[in-house]
Amino acid sequence: MTKARLLRLSVVLVSIFMILLIIVYWDNVGTAHFYLHTSFSRPHSPGAIPGITAGEDWEALPDVDDFLAKLLSSSLKQNSSVPRKTEQLLVQGSSKPVVSNLEENVRGYDWSTHNDRNSLDQEKLQIERQRTLREFCANSSFTFPTKERSFDDIPNYELNHLIVDDRHGIIYCYVPKVACTNWKRVMIVLSESLLDQGVPYRNPLDIPREHVHNTSTHLTFNKFWRRYGKFSRHLMKIKLKKYTKFLFVRDPFVRLISAFRSKFELENDEFYRRFAIPMLKLYSNHTNLPTSVSEAFGAGLKVSFSDFIQYLLDPRTEKMAPFNEHWRQVYRLCHPCQIDYDFIGKLETLDEDAAYLLQLLKVDRLLRFPPSYRNRTASSWEENWFAKIPLAWRQQLYKLYEADFVLFGYPKPENLLKD
Repeated sequence: MTKARLLRLSVVLVSIFMILLIIVYWDNVGTAHFYLHTSFSRPHSPGAIPGITAGEDWEALPDVDDFLAKLLSSSLKQNSSVPRKTEQLLVQGSSKPVVSNLEENVRGYDWSTHNDRNSLDQEKLQIERQRTLREFCANSSFTFPTKERSFDDIPNYELNHLIVDDRHGIIYCYVPKVACTNWKRVMIVLSESLLDQGVPYRNPLDIPREHVHNTSTHLTFNKFWRRYGKFSRHLMKIKLKKYTKFLFVRDPFVRLISAFRSKFELENDEFYRRFAIPMLKLYSNHTNLPTSVSEAFGAGLKVSFSDFIQYLLDPRTEKMAPFNEHWRQVYRLCHPCQIDYDFIGKLETLDEDAAYLLQLLKVDRLLRFPPSYRNRTASSWEENWFAKIPLAWRQQLYKLYEADFVLFGYPKPENLLKD
């Protein structure tokens, strides 16, 4: 009887172990770069893992996390580096994009070179940006919605902006209207998550825009539950401790202007039906509106920037559905007080930040960040765009986006908030 029980117990344990191994190999969870190859602004002792403070080690992890982490670490060492042959292939490819998208045609690309000698002191810049973020996250007198919740409190559907590259140990939180199309392209090339005639893309600008924003293209945190069930949160935490995490941000008001320009000044059927029609009805008293955006534009029916601001401030908007990602606050997209980001880039210094980040990630030999757009929406435009917006609305709008201004070190736009 005792032997039979031991046999059954052995079968169960072996089955569990094999299931975990299958999960690891099939989904390529990959901890190839758990001991990260980057050297970020935060001081790390030799051999330390970024994201884990001094004195903290594997013993601090829960038992399940400890087991999974050690299992993953030992199982996937064969993925620890990209073969040199692959590196050589990745740097090849066309040097300029084939521009087919209307938005990209309108903007164009800036292919001008940048003088390295004029680049910012990136290391000091990162220290300052992270210090500002940490101080205000820890400041109890500065409050905003969701600030006090823990990572475990964040619903799974709110983790859909965290893109994972297991090959290089990178997590990117994308923010729409902050060069996210090109950063997604970079993540596709690095993770080899998309093939062109059976071969992974090597040049980011070769990837068609429609594929870049296809949700099936990227492995995001909100997909973990479907893949790993009850182990998903444990795996997220392990990756958050060990992977390099970055995001790019932008002046919040300028980001709103950019979102308005691309979604309501260009013909976009989806945004016309979902947002423009309700705005025109509610704030411009239009009725019997055309069903297509081309008909509406032909009749001169366009959402005004004033309509858009009213929509953002209208309490009914959030009651019906959360803000669309193009104007949702960064703190709601990327959870910067719950996730300890290793790198904070800004669109205002995109070229320097992108070059520095790729260098730190040691992938700068594999690719270069695509060039920035010409005529990017500039902060100097704010006064013109907000000139016809009532002062009270501007002040309410600032309160709505105040956390993004403060957490990421953007100055309060006093000129817009006073008579």
